[in-house]
Amino acid sequence: MLELDSSRWAELVHAYGSADDIPDLLRALDDLPGGDGQSEPWHSLWSALAHQGDVYSASFAATPHVVRLLSTAPSSAPVDFFHFPAWIEICRQRNRTEIPFDLKRGYFEALGLLPELVAHASTREWDAEFLCVALAAIAAAKGPADVAEAVLELTPAVSKDFLQWLSER
Repeated sequence: MLELDSSRWAELVHAYGSADDIPDLLRALDDLPGGDGQSEPWHSLWSALAHQGDVYSASFAATPHVVRLLSTAPSSAPVDFFHFPAWIEICRQRNRTEIPFDLKRGYFEALGLLPELVAHASTREWDAEFLCVALAAIAAAKGPADVAEAVLELTPAVSKDFLQWLSER
C-alpha cells in the first residue's frame, strides 16, 4: 500500500490532474464518516477517482486505504466503504484501465479482502442498498465486473421487473 506521505502521490493522476490532494482526503476518512456519497470527503474522492465511470492511477493507490479503514469496523462502516472499491474495480474492468505495476499488489490484496469483510458485516442490519453493495463488492472481488454492476442495479423495484423479463425470455 502506498504510504499517504509518499511523494509518489504527486506523480499519480485523477480526473482533475495531480493526485497530491488525495492523501488528505483519505486522512479525512479516518473516523469512518458516513454519508450519501455526496458529503465530504466522499464527494471529492469519488469525483476525482471514479469520475463518470473513469478510473485513474490514483484510484488504485487509494483503494487499499479505503479497504484498510473498512477492515477496522466492517459491521458498522458506512456503505460507501464497500461501494467505493467495488465501483473502482467495475470501472477498471469495463474500461480495461491498466494499473501501475507498483500499485497492483496492494490494489488486488485489498480487493481480495472484500468478501471476508462482507462476512464480518453479516451481524449488522442490511437494508436493500447495503445488500446490493455487499453482493457487488463480493462480485467485484471474485469475478467479472458486469455481474457486480448488475447486482448494484438490482434494487427491489428493479428486481421485480428483471424477474419478469427473465421469465418471458
